[in-house]
Amino acid sequence: MNTTPSKTTNPDETAAAEDAATKDALGTPSEAGESATAPDDLGEQAARDDAADDGIADEDLEPDPFEEARRGVGTGAAAVVSAALGVVALTGAWTGRVAAERETLIGQIKLSGGGSAAQQISEIYGDAWHTTALVNGVFALLALLVGVVVLVRPAFGAPAGRPQPAWIRAVALAGVALGVLGVLISAGMYLDLFVSLPSAGTPAGG
Repeated sequence: MNTTPSKTTNPDETAAAEDAATKDALGTPSEAGESATAPDDLGEQAARDDAADDGIADEDLEPDPFEEARRGVGTGAAAVVSAALGVVALTGAWTGRVAAERETLIGQIKLSGGGSAAQQISEIYGDAWHTTALVNGVFALLALLVGVVVLVRPAFGAPAGRPQPAWIRAVALAGVALGVLGVLISAGMYLDLFVSLPSAGTPAGG
């Protein structure tokens, strides 16, 4: 009886086959490395995304330069208005002249039927003088109030990213100074502290 010789197995071939099977099961070394480091990469990416989100939030918190420019325009215009009102209070306004002429006309109408010299002085001259002082005082008070509001504005509301420009503070301060001076002069005019009204007993040539 013929017997078929058994196939001999080479130990090296067996080891190579086992290594191939192991590699197929685990994958290539590069794939294994990528799969092992994938969670770390995801964590780093998440950290980078968080940092980017934080950067955007910080930029959102920064003041808008256009908004600050608009605020600067408003306060600057108010400062100029304050200074202009102060100048008007010192030099006189056409509204004061119109009011004074109106008071003079009213006094003439009242004295059309006759009156004493003291009444004529008071109705025709005194009332017009006091009205002019009162109108100038109103302009001076407005200049003072607007200038003060401009100077104290940075202390209220949302804080600005940049300090108030120096020229705005300077113009507003000038308006406040002119307003204070105008109020003092108007008060002196109204109370006849600088120039008193003529008296009825004053000689015609005196």
